[in-house]
Amino acid sequence: MIEGKLAQANGRLRSANVGVTITQKGNHLYLRATLPPRPGSDRTRAFQQRISLGYHANPAGLKLAEQEARKVGALLDCGEFDWSVYVKSEVENNIQTVAYWITRFEADYFTRRRRSPQSETTWKDDYLKVFKTLPSEQPLTVELLRSAIDSTEADSRTRRRFVDVCSRLADFASLDANFKPLRGSYSAASTEVRDIPSDRLIAQWFDRIPNAAWRWVFGMMATYGLRNHEVFHLDFSKFPVLMVLDGTKTNFHRVYPLYPEWAEVWELEKVLIPNCSGKNNSDLGNRITHAFKRYGVPFPPYNLRHGWAIRSLEFGMPIELAAQQMGHSIGVHTQTYHRWISEEVHQRAYEVMMNRGDRPLPPR
Repeated sequence: MIEGKLAQANGRLRSANVGVTITQKGNHLYLRATLPPRPGSDRTRAFQQRISLGYHANPAGLKLAEQEARKVGALLDCGEFDWSVYVKSEVENNIQTVAYWITRFEADYFTRRRRSPQSETTWKDDYLKVFKTLPSEQPLTVELLRSAIDSTEADSRTRRRFVDVCSRLADFASLDANFKPLRGSYSAASTEVRDIPSDRLIAQWFDRIPNAAWRWVFGMMATYGLRNHEVFHLDFSKFPVLMVLDGTKTNFHRVYPLYPEWAEVWELEKVLIPNCSGKNNSDLGNRITHAFKRYGVPFPPYNLRHGWAIRSLEFGMPIELAAQQMGHSIGVHTQTYHRWISEEVHQRAYEVMMNRGDRPLPPR
């Protein structure tokens, strides 16, 4: 109900060329407009910002917010807008502890996303790891978030995560923060090159794992390039083609075996899910990582996935299909996986291409 009334109010503001809109975050209303920098900001030009009003998202609050929007629009038109009144209001209505804002942020996060193993894992790994480093009983300020970011190593994956998460929390709390310059130059391409096992080594290690269930897991990941936890979310109704089901990182997608001979010889259609459990996908994935270490496998399970990605090139699979079957974008496929392709793989792929009977020939 409030969404419809909010849309109507913003429609009236647009018709009057007010230049200010009303937005809702959680149970409160805010104004959004191109405003001059707040006092103490390092910016010099006006930019899009929010004003916290302290009004609840109900019809009475919306009526007051529309009146305030017209007032702010008029002040902006005549160049008399002054942050002092609104900063004081924000201090009175909005400055709360870190714990307060994290609790609200989490509630908003799961309002916009269905709670599932996937979303729980994302919250735990991408957000909560950062939030746990913040002093929960102190007021949330730009300076506090900046200090948390500065405590991480520059140009690292951790720095990038802190900048992204702290920026989202600051935006949610209507803080005037710009942490992007601190993000650094980290990218997936800057990480170490992985030692991808050869297909021969993979086949040898399948036979060396004594436990039948974990041997089946090894074969599934090698043949289909699965993420660790995806082994627990599969539909075999069209075997040897697999369907990776909802509840995984990227939800439903199909994947074909490379090599299909492995699927047949290793009898992967005989499903042997290990007797283990976990609260979420991260826990399930860790069970596989620990099992590989327990049986002495000389490479982590994720390297089997990277091996599938490289093998798809040798098989001549179009990159868009390989990326889709792995459940990620073409950009991730090229940037993360193809940079680990060895000279030998390039040579074999070239020889296959040159030996095609229908390949183009030079003009006479």
